[in-house]
Amino acid sequence: MTHTSYLTVGKALRIQMGHNNHTCSLRGGKEDSRGALVVLEGLDRCGKTTQSTRLVANLEKLGHSAELWRFPDRTTSVGQMISSYLSNKSQLDDHTIHLLFSANRWEKRSLMESKLKSGITLVVDRYSYSGVAFSSAKGLDIEWCKAPEIGLLAPDLVVYLDIPPEKAAERGGYGGERYEQLEFQKKVGQNYQVLRGPTWKIIDACSPMEDVEEQLQEMVLDCVKTCQEGKPLSCLWSC
Repeated sequence: MTHTSYLTVGKALRIQMGHNNHTCSLRGGKEDSRGALVVLEGLDRCGKTTQSTRLVANLEKLGHSAELWRFPDRTTSVGQMISSYLSNKSQLDDHTIHLLFSANRWEKRSLMESKLKSGITLVVDRYSYSGVAFSSAKGLDIEWCKAPEIGLLAPDLVVYLDIPPEKAAERGGYGGERYEQLEFQKKVGQNYQVLRGPTWKIIDACSPMEDVEEQLQEMVLDCVKTCQEGKPLSCLWSC
């Protein structure tokens, strides 16, 4: 790793350490109308990218302000290091890369809150749950993995696109990145089951694409309506 890369890692770790003691200061009670924070999760090649893109387009057609976000955000300096790691161009300790993933999400937290409060619905392709599910699949303690995520915004809805790892492995492009290995994906799937919470909904990702799209849109429109009616923001794993 170059000297510049070490400095970037150090910066990312300082971001994480600074936020690790972050307490959620969002106001409780009913608030003004806002956008919804919708997260799509699932194994690699489950269809998240396709469905999230279609979802944003459909929301805009219906007159809703919506944006598509993806994590990792590979446009930042931290994101570029993550991209290099995922494409097997660099090597990093498992703890280090986990904290980089977390720092990448923290980089966008303030902007995320601002967008939501301005009425924009954010459709996010992967979020903290991916970070925890993938890192704990490597053998890291799941509570340790969750700790740096505490204080990030909690999704209003998490849609898990459920697909057997064997089916995902049959889809085009599988194996192009570091984590696209069948046995590893099986462990990730087991960890996702541990992380499921009350805001989660499951869709069979083996269904026809149009059926998945229809189910997803129905779930998200209900969520958007609730947020427009003043559902307060909350923080992940801390509020």
